[in-house]
Amino acid sequence: MYSIGIIGGTGYTGKALLQCLAVHPFTTEIKIYAKNSAGEKLHKLFPDLVGLVDNLQIESSENVSLEHDLYFIALPSTQALQFVPDLISNDKFVVDLGGDYRLDFEELYMQWYNFTHNSPHLLKEKVYGLADHPSTNYENVKLIANPGCYPTAILLSLLPLLPEFADKISTISCLAMSGTSGAGKEVRTDLLLSEMYSNVKAYNVNNHRHEPEILQQLYKNGFHSPFSFTPHLLPISKGIYVTNSVHLTEEIAKQDFDDLYNNLYQDCHFVRLRNNPPELQWIVDSNFCDINISVKGKKLIITAAIDNLMKGAAGQAIQNMNKLFGIDETVGLLNRENKYVSV
Repeated sequence: MYSIGIIGGTGYTGKALLQCLAVHPFTTEIKIYAKNSAGEKLHKLFPDLVGLVDNLQIESSENVSLEHDLYFIALPSTQALQFVPDLISNDKFVVDLGGDYRLDFEELYMQWYNFTHNSPHLLKEKVYGLADHPSTNYENVKLIANPGCYPTAILLSLLPLLPEFADKISTISCLAMSGTSGAGKEVRTDLLLSEMYSNVKAYNVNNHRHEPEILQQLYKNGFHSPFSFTPHLLPISKGIYVTNSVHLTEEIAKQDFDDLYNNLYQDCHFVRLRNNPPELQWIVDSNFCDINISVKGKKLIITAAIDNLMKGAAGQAIQNMNKLFGIDETVGLLNRENKYVSV
């Protein structure tokens, strides 16, 4: 049984964490730490959690207790740096849902995030927690860097190709789309309903912080061809949809790709290989990643869909906690009828 602290538990991701932990049988205590809402009752912020989560008083993030076994950190960029080094030095387990520890080299943080990293030694010690990829190793780990939402969908849909076919890929172009909740709860004019309704737009073109994270993992698995990643906002609240256009140097039979994906994900409960391109309505409010493969000549189209707040954030974080502690990975994410926990 584990005591859990959530630092930054009053945003969209924090709420999703609470909903999963509320039905998790291995948690004995949950405390929420925040800055602006410290001292308030949880049900004032989230009235819909009445009857599901106790009406906890939100604690100040300036006084985070060291009493917990594991800490989820759901804060904007740079803010996890205030907490992670001290927690790790006190032998605590940490799952950071932000980007502060995802990259391997401190120089990349100045280039992409415009800050100097205060604990670069932890960049080498952390594990990049792509929970559904069999290569993710949880032995002797204290710090898990939870992948971003776009990288989760893109990497799960592309990594199976690389061990065998990396040298047969000439280019990959990734068109990725997200709901507006991926930007958090901060009030912004460009995300207002009147701005986004019936609208679609590209953003952070050639300058999205998830790009080095994606490339880092692709390079580690043998990919070194040209790659492009263009994110778009959809007029919806939740969901990530990715279309990867992979151009090959020679024709390869679809069965060869099917075999690769089936073999890699055969024991992964939350990756579902589809016969048709997935739809967002199949995965929203769940921890599933749905993937489809289409082949025509030297062109390979791989589509994938996830919920950005679940598989792209809180759901994968719970899955990482389960694997870290040797618990069935579905605990807190599937109910007794083997249906997903809806958030």
